[in-house]
Amino acid sequence: MSHQSPDAHARVTIPQIQAWAHSGRRLVMTTAYDAPTARIADAAGVDMLLVGDSVGNVCLGFENTLPVSMAMMNHHLEAVARTRPTALLLADMPYLSFHLSVEDTLRNAGGFLQRGAAGVKLEGGAKRLPMIHALIDAEIPVMGHLGLTPQSLNAMGGYKVQGRVKADAIRMLEDAQRLQEAGCFSLVLEGIPADLAARITETLAIPTIGIGAGPHCSGQVLVFHDVLGLSPDPGPKFVRRYAQGFEDLRAALAAWAEDVRAGGFPDARESYTLPEAVRPAVAQWNP
Repeated sequence: MSHQSPDAHARVTIPQIQAWAHSGRRLVMTTAYDAPTARIADAAGVDMLLVGDSVGNVCLGFENTLPVSMAMMNHHLEAVARTRPTALLLADMPYLSFHLSVEDTLRNAGGFLQRGAAGVKLEGGAKRLPMIHALIDAEIPVMGHLGLTPQSLNAMGGYKVQGRVKADAIRMLEDAQRLQEAGCFSLVLEGIPADLAARITETLAIPTIGIGAGPHCSGQVLVFHDVLGLSPDPGPKFVRRYAQGFEDLRAALAAWAEDVRAGGFPDARESYTLPEAVRPAVAQWNP
């Protein structure tokens, strides 16, 4: 049996993520859906890249994540994986990819690993334990996802903060423990009160990644396009924009369009010239 030599382009690993969290280092995760977003995020030094099923509403024009298929996810994962990011690369299990059978779940998740992902993320609590156990048994690392789970938006009545009712909060605490016991290496906590997220985090040995869950998680995740302001919409309450990407890019394209219409683009700087020896022949040619 042969083993590859150590890669100089060392990648972040799951044990490293857990060690960082235990040391108190805050973890940073964002989404990537193609090679350009992956290269930008990796160059920025994020710890984890998630090829999220949020690609459905962020990039593909759907109203939510439910129409996203395995074929779509594989397509976007392959684009991101080709950049060979240093960050830990994870992929979202889309709706119906882990709901029908253990066999389907293993095939779909295993396909992600074969395409370059280091692990998968899937939504849901205790009801997903059989699938999680099967994935862990197959050596497929799993990141759990509790709270506001977008694939459950119809059952939840929309994108609403979860865990505000006592029974729901206790169930979330219990689900977090059960997902940890099942072998999840980390949990995303989305759209829940900050003090509930803090309590979940302090009761777990595995790191938590918050999104709309306050500052007390082990780390944070936001959608790439939200951080950079690439949507004209204001976005949810939990988003902080660090750029006005939509307006800046719109203005740049509008300036280019104006230059084209005014004859200012291209000029000599963007143009090629014939060699001196060829110019007379071209000038004298007649049809």
